[in-house]
Amino acid sequence: MSEFENATLSPAENLRILSEKIQKENGIIQQLRQEIAKVIVGQTYMVDRLLIALLADGHVLLEGVPGLAKTLAIKTLSEAIDAQFSRIQFTPDLLPADVTGTLIYNQKSEAFIVKKGPIFANFILADEINRAPAKVQSALLEAMQEKQVTIGDETFPLPKPFLVLATQNPIEQEGTYPLPEAQVDRFMLKVVLDYPKMEEEKQIIRSNVRKEGLAKVNKVVDSNHILNLRDLVREVYLDEKIEQYIVDIVFATRNPEKYNLNELSPLISFGCSPRASLNLALAGKAHAFLQNRAFVVPEDIRAVAADVMRHRIGLTYEAEAENMDAAQIIVKILNRVEVP
Repeated sequence: MSEFENATLSPAENLRILSEKIQKENGIIQQLRQEIAKVIVGQTYMVDRLLIALLADGHVLLEGVPGLAKTLAIKTLSEAIDAQFSRIQFTPDLLPADVTGTLIYNQKSEAFIVKKGPIFANFILADEINRAPAKVQSALLEAMQEKQVTIGDETFPLPKPFLVLATQNPIEQEGTYPLPEAQVDRFMLKVVLDYPKMEEEKQIIRSNVRKEGLAKVNKVVDSNHILNLRDLVREVYLDEKIEQYIVDIVFATRNPEKYNLNELSPLISFGCSPRASLNLALAGKAHAFLQNRAFVVPEDIRAVAADVMRHRIGLTYEAEAENMDAAQIIVKILNRVEVP
């Protein structure tokens, strides 16, 4: 029995009470949006996805060409929340110890002491994460999944909330490394960004060339409140039919022929992992929360499906030859799987 439910009340009454709680908390979300909008012009889709990851206790990977405000958006979000922020610039010569920390010998005490790395913060901006080799990227694996870091013989818990917000340039650029599949799977969302619209670009020019510079972002919420919001998001009602819908979508990437999607079989080398199902449910709940709803509808799942699944589908050479990407495959699956 959750703290938001009362055994003496009907499910409908519990849902109404939860809906009222969500309505009250919506003000904080609107304040966060307003603070981010002071600096970030347009890019509402990216901001929504950052909020979904924040509320659903997930990590997010932003991919796009340079200059699309990826780093600025993440930095602005962290400035609006009263929490520890750390930025790690990934470069080819970075070492795992530069991320997690290391043991240093103290001559006075004649013992090794732990020097914690920049990973020990609430918000980690992993900037241009694909600029560093796999051994450095793998240093994030334990932190992202277990929310802890092992240095020497000791294991240290990371502060709560803990959120990795990574940016990467498209892999086609020189001097980049593809991320290990195990690490990519730990990102709840992979958001692919596009160029701003013409009017938005004019606003970007105006806001950046004025004498005062960019607007100052105020802190509107603390880390404890974020943890409370996450608890509230998990209470959003997920019907059994929606659960089945999620599982059908994920299984269609593994066994497309069972869903009359035979044309996709030669295009998919491997389907989504169970983390896709879990993250579809959590991201769907967060999306419903942002829409002021206390329950998940199929549109919530469809809205987040591409961002949750695009980095979890393996493509064959045949798919590349046909210029078929994961997003197109997901669209075909969503169009075929029966909506409850």
